[in-house]
Amino acid sequence: MNDDEKTPTTPTCHNHDDPRNRSSKEGDDLTSQVPDQRGDRRGSEDSDNDSTQDSQNGVEGDNEPPDLETLSRVSSGPPYSVFSPSVKRWIVFMNCISAFISPITANIYFPAIPALSQDLGVSIGQINLTLTTYMIFQALAPTFFGDFADIAGRRPAFIIACTIYLGANIGLALQRNYAALLVLRMLQSGGSSGTIALVYGVVADIAPSSERGKFMGIVGAGLTIGPAVGPIIGGLLSQYLGWPSIFWFLCILSVVWMVPYVLTVPETGRKVVGNGSIPPQGWNMTLIDYIRFRSQPRNRPSSHVRQKLRLPNPFHTVAVLGNKDMAMILSYNACLYIGFMTITATLSSQFADIYHYDDIQLGLCYLPIGMATTFSSIYGGYVMDWNFRRIAKKLGVRIDRKRGMDLKGFPIERARLQLVYPLVMVGTLVYIGYAWALYYETHVAVPLALSFFIGICVTGPFQFLNVLIVDLYPEAPATATAANNLCRCLSGAVATAVIQYIIDAWGRGWAFTFIALLFTVFSPALWVIQKYGPAWREERMERMKRAAEKRETEAKEKANATAEQSNGIFAEPQSTSN
Repeated sequence: MNDDEKTPTTPTCHNHDDPRNRSSKEGDDLTSQVPDQRGDRRGSEDSDNDSTQDSQNGVEGDNEPPDLETLSRVSSGPPYSVFSPSVKRWIVFMNCISAFISPITANIYFPAIPALSQDLGVSIGQINLTLTTYMIFQALAPTFFGDFADIAGRRPAFIIACTIYLGANIGLALQRNYAALLVLRMLQSGGSSGTIALVYGVVADIAPSSERGKFMGIVGAGLTIGPAVGPIIGGLLSQYLGWPSIFWFLCILSVVWMVPYVLTVPETGRKVVGNGSIPPQGWNMTLIDYIRFRSQPRNRPSSHVRQKLRLPNPFHTVAVLGNKDMAMILSYNACLYIGFMTITATLSSQFADIYHYDDIQLGLCYLPIGMATTFSSIYGGYVMDWNFRRIAKKLGVRIDRKRGMDLKGFPIERARLQLVYPLVMVGTLVYIGYAWALYYETHVAVPLALSFFIGICVTGPFQFLNVLIVDLYPEAPATATAANNLCRCLSGAVATAVIQYIIDAWGRGWAFTFIALLFTVFSPALWVIQKYGPAWREERMERMKRAAEKRETEAKEKANATAEQSNGIFAEPQSTSN
């Protein structure tokens, strides 16, 4: 049943997903300026008549004050995105593959650690140092790429990150020196991890909040399946072809992704192309479109302000933590990530110690949790969209899938967090059961089955919170995702560094029970976010509105001062001649 057809059409507030600083007529004029190659994006405009009628009925008022995204995003018409459904699916698919690259790069390396230690003549501890530095750069790289992508667009950031990643993999496949391994692994991490912030930003570009869950779920599946299949692929390649084949495999994977991306995936950054109807500048165009239309003029609307490029500022990412609601969400998300990372980081060592499995068997043991995380990511996305529609219908809020809907006054925190509470409760019990199954060294089927439910109940909430982070920070979704990645990766690095010491000191049972209690004790933070988050969100919107008005006033004053100075220069010779 389509909920938005059943709910009342009376709006409660103005659109938060799509800025309304331009009229429908202007949007149509801008769309008509787009070159022919962008015609496939107009599939989503089939309901233009509906949008016109909505505008006449007062759904879209010209005198309404600008909302949050008006302050930061360039809009070119009523539709939230002019990309057709098929183009959206292609964009999401390519982002899913990109999201898959980073986690598989981190986990495919594990089975090769003994071989690398032997061939390079260093200790296992020194090789493990490359894991630590990898995770540090995994936390830091998105802070640069996220800010850069919000300024220059998604395509340049993706291409630069993939180029760095490709070069690092070639160097890793050819190196036979520990120092080179250490440095190149950091570069490899910087390239692969830089895309993590970008994939969620792209989804925020093309999908309004009411449909964002399913797209986020598909992209999240790429992130979650990597840790499951990475050790299997790495074990097979290392055992039969040698450890350099792992890095050649990653080279091939990056090229297979990069070629179609450069050729066909369009720019989606809303500060660059608005809702997709503003023609991009040269380096934001696909290669095919650039070759075809390089000699044709690209008429950009006069009202469009071209973004000024600057060096990426990682402190913009850190500034996200200055918001109360974002700080609490990111902190709790880090607790959940600690729970996930301690399971995946210790699974191979604990199962090898208890069940005496070889590398390939240990790799197969990651399949249950990997399948569960993929399932929870995809299915959880559809559940999120369903709950969004359910709450909107209950409140009498009309969902506009074409232009997006207003989140001002809408309890988006409740729509996302309602699904988290039961999963955290069940996840805590399953996590403790897994802890004591390892302690008593039960049959291998028991911890494997429990790891499956950990994948659903612990990583499921992680995906829901990822979507909420983008919902709450639409003005710079890539930067917000980078802040999320910074918190979770630094927390994960600390957790993986100390978990073995905790196991040795407390035993398997109490060590993992402690981790379960960690994200349980802090779970009341979710209730605080749900209760006070809407007010905090409104405060942030008002601050941004005042800041935008101040910048606009300063820009006008500067322009007037320049004009007066120019008039004075031309007036002075006149008075002299008289």
